[in-house]
Amino acid sequence: KDGENTAALDQVSGRPLTPTEKSQRSQLIARINEKGFDNVMEEAAYTWFNRFTALRYMEVNGYLPTRIKVFSNESDEFKPEILSQALDVEIEGLDKSYIVDLIDAQDNETLYKYLLIAQCNALNKGLPELFEQIGGWTELLFPRNLLREDSVIARMVKDIPQQDWQDQVQIIGWLYQYYNSEPKDKVFANLKKNIKISKDDIPAATQLFTPDWIVRYMVENSLGRLWAEGHGKIDSADWKYYLEEAQQEESVKAELEKLRAEYAQIKPEQIKFLDPCMGSGHILVYAFDLLMSIYTQQGWSERDAAVSIITKNLYGLDIDRRAYQLAYFSLMMKARQYNRRLLSLSAEGACTPNLANFQDIGRFSTDMLTGEIAQLAGQFENCDTYGSLIDVQEIQGLDEAIDEFHGVIGFNAQQLERMMQLYKILSQRYDVVCTNPPYMGGS
Repeated sequence: KDGENTAALDQVSGRPLTPTEKSQRSQLIARINEKGFDNVMEEAAYTWFNRFTALRYMEVNGYLPTRIKVFSNESDEFKPEILSQALDVEIEGLDKSYIVDLIDAQDNETLYKYLLIAQCNALNKGLPELFEQIGGWTELLFPRNLLREDSVIARMVKDIPQQDWQDQVQIIGWLYQYYNSEPKDKVFANLKKNIKISKDDIPAATQLFTPDWIVRYMVENSLGRLWAEGHGKIDSADWKYYLEEAQQEESVKAELEKLRAEYAQIKPEQIKFLDPCMGSGHILVYAFDLLMSIYTQQGWSERDAAVSIITKNLYGLDIDRRAYQLAYFSLMMKARQYNRRLLSLSAEGACTPNLANFQDIGRFSTDMLTGEIAQLAGQFENCDTYGSLIDVQEIQGLDEAIDEFHGVIGFNAQQLERMMQLYKILSQRYDVVCTNPPYMGGS
């Protein structure tokens, strides 16, 4: 943190830097100058923790395209198959001669780093929101000593029973809450010292993993009720927390009959379900399960239903990019459970979840914007503080303005695309809105 952060250095601690390392180091210093040392180190630490958690989940459930485990072996011991079978790994871009050189030199640390980064980059096509292309400064901060018996991945294998990872994608949310526990404690300790909660601290202060029974209670009595009132309760569904309709007055009964007649016309693919504060996606994942039982009752195959649920039924928002990434991963893994081709469909752009977060827009300036684009951007000022509380207004002529927009100083086309995704989710109507809203206390 207080070292000689000069981009022009040729060596560090007496070791000469390669041209690639020099470039990566320059990027790292530029990022530190922009965001601050602590923020960049936290970003790097979390990015790798996130990727390792996802890789462990995928290897246990057999979802890695290579079918070669990255942390364990067939006996689920901390003996990475990807290392012992390095010459058999088929990942695009691997240099087999370089692998042979590393094996001959018995440089397992460098070989393991090379293989893990290649595996993460290969997953970018099917899961682009979680496995962003690795290069530059994040590669420079790849964790060291991962093959030690007390490393973070060794503990993921040895300390968490394998069955806890099997088809329980909510483990992603549990680990995120664990990861957030220290920042959360720090935020509330600062409050006692009269240090206010900043917008950057809101996610750590407010995000809690909603317990399973509460999620089931909410979803069964909202989405489940909507379907049951029009089509009857699904016999095969395990709705432990569903409440039967209470005795009602005649006038209420008449209104309910109208609703039931309306709901009887709805098809599974027409239902829109929103969680506006989705966190790591626990509510959306259970809604997926319930929707799957609805679809299959209506004669859909599980494979086709999985894609339809992801692309047509479920919508989610969060203020925090990290939570968004986890919700995205959780939903994709839930769908992969039913459709083996899901990652390939995602790579082709045929299966993308309707999820978004408010941090992805980044900082922007409205100074150079005019007309409809300026009206749109004006509605999203401070969106990384207010999140889904924003009330968006319809803008006439917006589609035409977007077609003609190519970016200006302080606001680019990618920011506009992300803003439009948020605008779409915030502006449409839903059959069910179900959430556990974030809160910090009564005062």
